[in-house]
Amino acid sequence: MTLRQFLQVCANRGANRGANPDNLISLRITGVRRRKEDHVHPGTKSTPDCGEVGWWVHYDTSDLATIKQRLLEEKSDWLIYVVDSGQSSHFDLIIPAALAMGWYEPSVTKIQFVGFGVVLGEDKKKFKTRSGDTVKLSDLLDEGLRRSLETLKAKGRDKVLSPEELEAAQNSVAYGCIKYADLSHNRNNDYVFSFDKMLDDKGNTAVYLLYAYTRIRSIARTAKVSSEKIRNAAKETPVPLDHAKEWKLSKVLVRFPEVILRTMDDLCMHTLCDYLYEVANTFTEFYEVCYCVEKDKQTGEVVSVDMGRLMLCEATANVMAECFDILGLQPVQKM
Repeated sequence: MTLRQFLQVCANRGANRGANPDNLISLRITGVRRRKEDHVHPGTKSTPDCGEVGWWVHYDTSDLATIKQRLLEEKSDWLIYVVDSGQSSHFDLIIPAALAMGWYEPSVTKIQFVGFGVVLGEDKKKFKTRSGDTVKLSDLLDEGLRRSLETLKAKGRDKVLSPEELEAAQNSVAYGCIKYADLSHNRNNDYVFSFDKMLDDKGNTAVYLLYAYTRIRSIARTAKVSSEKIRNAAKETPVPLDHAKEWKLSKVLVRFPEVILRTMDDLCMHTLCDYLYEVANTFTEFYEVCYCVEKDKQTGEVVSVDMGRLMLCEATANVMAECFDILGLQPVQKM
């Protein structure tokens, strides 16, 4: 998997990349562009101008140029800037400036600054390598692959999975645990990066959720009932919801649209992660007391299948799959 695939990058453009040079040249506004010999406020960074001698372009200039391009030329209706929270004061000026220029109408177009905290090492200091260098994402992914394979082998999964299934599970756990650890924390807060916690199969981790998902999917396979058959049965088979745990699970599942709307409103992905964890835990409570498939104790053959409860299993798996898709996790059928 490449970094672009891992990050699900559609186009290689940053906040101020890809600006039309004509837009940069047109922004000759006092305080936006400065001659290179003029005073530059401490902390600002400069980039070479688009061929105009004696001028430098600063972050404020290029960000305004790209906002103009995305709104007026590309006709965007929602811009989301996902940037370190330390840059909030910069965008507190840039967004009102774009409004003052008449480039967008807040009732029609939305521009949001989504700040995030700092990733810390287990020493509670900014996450660095032992030599003090910035940690590369590619190195984290490689380390995640190594550790996830060790975890799977420690559980003896290499004895029951085919080489292809083991590799798929390894990738799912490695990439999923890193993504989920980042998204499951409130983005406004700093968090401690720990592979040991990420790869724990207990608690609110990707590993626990991915295992829970594969267990749920295995129930229908045990019953020898396909997803298509369950969907067809749902058209005419009622779900009685006689047991309290059936009711509890159902009420959690129907909250999914509400959670999605709330997540879209505040753009805090930990809200969706918390819900996903609640779904998995509630399903465990349900499955412990509500039998879906009954087997003969001697032969192991399936004796009866409760289609109503099997539909609850299918609905749970489908909701979890949708959450995984939004979060960028890749579940597997066997783990």
